[in-house]
Amino acid sequence: MPLITSFPPVANATARILILGSMPGQVSLRAGQYYANPRNSFWQLMGELFGAGRELPYTQRIRQLKKNGIALWDVLASCKRTGSLDSAIDAPSMVANNFPQFLSAHPRIRSVFFNGAMAERCFRVHVQAKSDLPLLQLIRLPSTSPAHAALSYAQKYAAWQLVARFVANVPRTQK
Repeated sequence: MPLITSFPPVANATARILILGSMPGQVSLRAGQYYANPRNSFWQLMGELFGAGRELPYTQRIRQLKKNGIALWDVLASCKRTGSLDSAIDAPSMVANNFPQFLSAHPRIRSVFFNGAMAERCFRVHVQAKSDLPLLQLIRLPSTSPAHAALSYAQKYAAWQLVARFVANVPRTQK
C-alpha cells in the first residue's frame, strides 16, 4: 500500500474559515491541486458561492477563496492508501498535519468546515483529542466527493451555503 502525502495549506493572513478534507484523491495528487477530479463538486460549489468556479484557472480560484477569507487544507499529512476512497485509508498509517502551528500562524480562523465525515472523524481523533487548540466552531458538511452520491448536488449546495453565510457574517473589524 503506497504512502501518500497531502499538499501544503492554502491560506493567507486574513483567513477566517478553514475547509478541511481528509486526504487528496489520486486525480488531485497527480494534478497537484485541491479537488482536481472534475466529478468532485467542490469547485462548482465554490463557483456558485464565491465566484471560484472550475472555469477559472486554479490559481485564480485559490485567489478568490483567499479574498473571501477561506483557507483549504487536509487533516492528514500522510497515510497509506490504495486508490482514492477514504474507506481505503490504512488507519494505523494516519499522520495528522500540525494544526497547533497552523492555527497559531492564522489566529483569525475560528470556524472549521469538514468536507465529509472522514475529515471530521480524523480531526477529532488525530488532532482535537491530542492537541491544545483554540476554541473553534467545528461543522461537518456533506462530502463533495463523487463517491458520496447519497445527496444530490442541490442538497449539497443547500448545506454548503452555510460557508457563505459565515463569510458574510464575519464582523467588519475582522475582515
